[in-house]
Amino acid sequence: MINVGAAGPGSRAKRVKTERGSGFEVVFLDPVGQTVQQRWADAALAVAFEDLPPVSAFPAVPGRRWGPGLWWSATTGRHVSAGSNAMRTQLMVLDRDPDVTGLAGRPVRLLWHNPHGQVRSWVPQLFARYADGAALLADCPSHSDAGGERAMKAAEAVAEACAHIGWTYRRLPPLDDILAANLKWLAGYRHPRNAGCPGLTAAVLEAFSRPRPLLEGAQATGDPIEVLPAVFHAMWHRHLTTDLDTPLHERAMVGPGSLPNAGTGVPAGRLQEDAGEGEDDYDEETRDIAEDADTDARGDDAGARCGEAV
Repeated sequence: MINVGAAGPGSRAKRVKTERGSGFEVVFLDPVGQTVQQRWADAALAVAFEDLPPVSAFPAVPGRRWGPGLWWSATTGRHVSAGSNAMRTQLMVLDRDPDVTGLAGRPVRLLWHNPHGQVRSWVPQLFARYADGAALLADCPSHSDAGGERAMKAAEAVAEACAHIGWTYRRLPPLDDILAANLKWLAGYRHPRNAGCPGLTAAVLEAFSRPRPLLEGAQATGDPIEVLPAVFHAMWHRHLTTDLDTPLHERAMVGPGSLPNAGTGVPAGRLQEDAGEGEDDYDEETRDIAEDADTDARGDDAGARCGEAV
């Protein structure tokens, strides 16, 4: 077994014996908070990493604008730990992916020996589970060279470990500024409460059954102050679509989305208070209308502001 030292003050390490030289191993916290070390191939089959807490805390870097926080997931109805602004942006992308069924921040530490026999370890920032059972381990660098040589070597090792079991590892590249801003805007409306009163979503989808300008379709449905949050909610869930690679504004063309309207996908019993972001950097007229409607619908974004450390 690869020895990673004590599990920490006040905790009892529960470890599964493995033969030396058996390859990759992992360390994680079980549901009662005990540290477990296990063969990677065994853990990947048996452990629901998407349900586990971070195996180690995200670092808080003094002087950085962003610090560790939480992201409320529309996919799961639970909070996901986030350690950087770059990671929060990637969480937005994965949370909006209809194939993703689970998300977690830093749930597992991978261990291996380098060619010189030295123990090395790495904690990927993100874990995502897909509907087919496959999974993604990912890091979210703020730029391509973030983390230096150590991060590059770790990426090679983690990618090898994932390939061995049919999973994927990626260093997710930063999003284009416009796309990131558009997703941030829509994410402010991801909570089910933004769907509005019964029947409003159906009316919104009917109004945009053929592509038309955003504000025109909202006005055709009713009072834009009431309707726009439901439009943005439907856009977040892909029931409506628009070009997110260009700035979102009142004349942006909105049309039917790639997914039918099947509700939010989050059981009511699992809903928690939204820790997401509000809106900024958009056409002022659309913003003025949306802000009035969003005063009570928007969550507090303070918990989701995160640091840039990798």
